[in-house]
Amino acid sequence: MNYLAHIYLSGNNTLIQIGNFMADSIKGKKYTTYPKEIQIGILLHRQIDFFTDTHKTVKTSKKKLQKKYGLYSGIIVDILYDHFLAKNWSNYSNTPLDVYTTKFYNNLNKHYELLPSRIKNMMPYLITDNWLLSYQTTNGIAKVLNGMNKRTKNRAKMNEAIIELNLFYAEFEVEFTLFFKELIVFAENKLEEISLQFENIS
Repeated sequence: MNYLAHIYLSGNNTLIQIGNFMADSIKGKKYTTYPKEIQIGILLHRQIDFFTDTHKTVKTSKKKLQKKYGLYSGIIVDILYDHFLAKNWSNYSNTPLDVYTTKFYNNLNKHYELLPSRIKNMMPYLITDNWLLSYQTTNGIAKVLNGMNKRTKNRAKMNEAIIELNLFYAEFEVEFTLFFKELIVFAENKLEEISLQFENIS
């Protein structure tokens, strides 16, 4: 899953949200140097990624992209799924997405000293262009895919995946909805499990 889903699946704890959000920048056991709630978020992120990467519905979505985008198909599906989460946000949260994202950006600034350098470097673009809110529209997703493609020096051609999004839009949305329903339950259980492990350690 991409940024918005990881934040949402973290529940209401600010530090767990931030840990989950920044987890890709923390390798191996380096997570142990962070406060407990950040560690929980990082570990939850890893569990969510494993569940996502091995899920049959996600694999069905990837198959539509595999031939053209190869190894990048998983990254593209993550981004497309964030679109459907943002588009259907009111089905998952009572807080409007613009309010939710602004609060998260404020919390990032509040805990700036905890963030790895990669996240600090990304933050001006994240906030100025309001990436999380922009996921609601296909134009916003097109910009995200274009930015991701530039990072690969145009090798991945990920910018072209907006074609497949439009072509298989209804199928992707059904697949996301089915998968995300299961993922919510999985993440809630894993969050409780990981949190309990930390309580027992302390």
